[in-house]
Amino acid sequence: MKLQDILDLKAQLLESDLPKVKQALREHVQEVKAAFSAATRPADLENEKAKAIKSLSFKEFVKRVDAANHTLKKELGAAVNEAARTVEEELRLRRKALADEAMNARLRAEKLDVTLPGRTSQIGTIHPISRTWMRIEEIFASIGFEVGDGPEIETDWYSFTALNNPENHPARSMQDTFYVDARDSDGRFLCLRPHTSPMQVRFARMHLPPIKAIVPGRTYRVDSDATHSPMFHQFEGLWVDEHISLADLKSIYTQFLEQFFETKKLNVRFRPSYFPFTEPSAEIDVMFEEGALAGRWLEIAGSGQVHPAVIRNYGLDPERYMGFAFGGGIERLAMLRYGVSDLRMFYENDLRFLNQFI
Repeated sequence: MKLQDILDLKAQLLESDLPKVKQALREHVQEVKAAFSAATRPADLENEKAKAIKSLSFKEFVKRVDAANHTLKKELGAAVNEAARTVEEELRLRRKALADEAMNARLRAEKLDVTLPGRTSQIGTIHPISRTWMRIEEIFASIGFEVGDGPEIETDWYSFTALNNPENHPARSMQDTFYVDARDSDGRFLCLRPHTSPMQVRFARMHLPPIKAIVPGRTYRVDSDATHSPMFHQFEGLWVDEHISLADLKSIYTQFLEQFFETKKLNVRFRPSYFPFTEPSAEIDVMFEEGALAGRWLEIAGSGQVHPAVIRNYGLDPERYMGFAFGGGIERLAMLRYGVSDLRMFYENDLRFLNQFI
């Protein structure tokens, strides 16, 4: 007789029914075990648990026992409790088995095949602009130049006034210079430095002659095409002392170019020009005697003897001190050294281009 059939009987249970009840409990426990084993998900197992607890409720058995028959109640309670303990143990074991199966499945899914070849990581390299910058610093350091630095957001005085730029100079216009929404102590708008010359002024005002320095850095101008970028890199050099001439400038810069391009087969010329911060002023051109650029004069820098007004803004006496300055684009030198025709290629982060410099 099934356990449920016993519970459905209308008559009270007697001592003579106890063996049938115990046998029915044993059979019911086996059925519960089978149901637990068939459950493949934790949710299904919990549903079977709920059914088992309801079927093994001691209250359902007590209803069918005479209230005065304490002996039968005690024996029946012991049998039901034993069945319940067996079911609880089976439930614990099945829960553990399902948890182990889930963990093993997860481990199988996340398993790494160590026999497969590993993924190689690409080794990064120094960007060609940074390479050029470092090369410039190394060459000038070898001939006694210090390296200066300065802020990228500059005042009007350091950017223009200290360099002898008149108030109406085109470089001060918003068509040439990036201004920021902040003002200096004189009420003038600050700007992103349009050239590295402000760093020359700052360095000279913080050092006593002889002053011999280069100042490389980022600069910003409202300009963008194949040979110009709104953000680019310049380097400038300055040498101020009591007996400095343009002959020193020509010697220093020619030596620099020969070391930078690793050849003496080049010609350098100084072509008269005009800059407000130097007088006299000259553009520096170079012509290679061999290679893809051979036979053409290429403009690479501006230079000149520092204007007396600028010397005065350094805090020095122009009657006693004089010097020369030069400056050019780092990208321009990199383009010539590496044979790059479009400036924008340096900033596109195209690995097909950058991998050539590994």
